[in-house]
Amino acid sequence: MKQKENLELIKRNTEEVISEHALSSLLKKKKSPVAYCGYEISGPVHLGHLVTITKLLDLQEAGFKIKILLADVHTLLNKKNPEVKKWENSLKATGIKAEFVLGSSFQFKEKYQFDVMSLAQEITISRGVKSMQMLARNIENATISQIWYPLMQIADIKHLKADVALGGIDQRKIHVLGKDMSKKLNHDFIAVHTPLITSLKGPGQKMSSSIPGSLVSITNSDTEIKNIISKSYCPQGEIKDNPLLQIARLIIFPKFKKLEIYRQEKFGGNVVYMSYEELENDFTNEKLHPADLKQSVAFYLEEIIAPIRESFKS
Repeated sequence: MKQKENLELIKRNTEEVISEHALSSLLKKKKSPVAYCGYEISGPVHLGHLVTITKLLDLQEAGFKIKILLADVHTLLNKKNPEVKKWENSLKATGIKAEFVLGSSFQFKEKYQFDVMSLAQEITISRGVKSMQMLARNIENATISQIWYPLMQIADIKHLKADVALGGIDQRKIHVLGKDMSKKLNHDFIAVHTPLITSLKGPGQKMSSSIPGSLVSITNSDTEIKNIISKSYCPQGEIKDNPLLQIARLIIFPKFKKLEIYRQEKFGGNVVYMSYEELENDFTNEKLHPADLKQSVAFYLEEIIAPIRESFKS
């Protein structure tokens, strides 16, 4: 029964699991399987990262040993500057009890580099570029370093001895490529993908730290969080591509198990939602106004972000 509960916990709020059957078998066979997620450690943690961090906490609860790759080399390859200590402190403040591994601590070793070169012999330039389309800057003018990036990410899974590789759905092409190369590397794994949160400015726009109002970062103050959320895209009754509902489903409910709305009696009075489905139903039927949802989401994000913000400063 516990295995079934753990399987459902891991699957919760995921875009896909490749494959669910393999995951079920893993839970039966291995007492403490290893789940890994890697992060480019540039700039502060933001909403997008909180989705995979929340899923790592689910995996931890399900009995997995968590390994987090602080991908300093990947960060440099993608033309960004790594901030190791700030990221490690921030991730620890989320409650994850993980083994933190610095990419440069093993990625220059001979066996690792031979594995990357072996992958380079098998994977076409075209497929390497396509695997990075959702991740790299200026991919239309991709450099060799940006094509080297996915090869290293595949090798990471083997060298970290990961049974499960976790990432956003934007990582899918790299993970599928890695699974196709499993015989070449003599290491297979299960890929778990989480959804991406829509830009707070609305669908069709990019969530980026360089675009004001498109995301919430852990460096934002409580006042800034309130301001950003109050101006966020959240059309009344609209579910599709609604970032406020996505934040509630993917980040708030998994942590707090509820979402409370405080409002005057003339607007319906206070209400406590004990499941996301209840919240979505009321929002769809316009029993919950976007302004009230925004106020509540901002409050919960402040609760989540406050301890992480302090850790990032240190």
